[in-house]
Amino acid sequence: MAKFEMDTEFVRKLAEILEENDLGEIELADGDRRIRLARPTITYAAPMAAPAVTAHAAATTSVGPAGTSDLAKHPGAVTSPMVGTAYLAPEPGKPNFVAAGDKVTAGQTLLIIEAMKTFNPIKAPKAGTVMQILIENAQPVEFGEALMIVE
Repeated sequence: MAKFEMDTEFVRKLAEILEENDLGEIELADGDRRIRLARPTITYAAPMAAPAVTAHAAATTSVGPAGTSDLAKHPGAVTSPMVGTAYLAPEPGKPNFVAAGDKVTAGQTLLIIEAMKTFNPIKAPKAGTVMQILIENAQPVEFGEALMIVE
């Protein structure tokens, strides 16, 4: 077997790409050579149960008027970059990352999506106010689905 030479500068660049794009892992292969970089993941001790929606809770998930029929096209829509299960809190029993009416900064974590046993943070694309949370906790989501509205 040939000696595997490690280009540390290349590994650093991959790590930067991993961090800048909030990826869980990167894997590259070239013939027999393979490199995989992965970030630590958040694990849940037990599955999260979806909370019961009461009249009061339903009233607090939206601030302002509900907009268009296709919220994914709304200019403030935060859409899912992947298929997975969306969680509004970092772990069971903890408070949600954000609530409707909260002020957020660009890059602030809004929720996490579990995909292929990796928990991926979904961050605010811009500073603003969370106007609507369009999903329930532990809800399956599709690629491109509107998750929240931040204005």
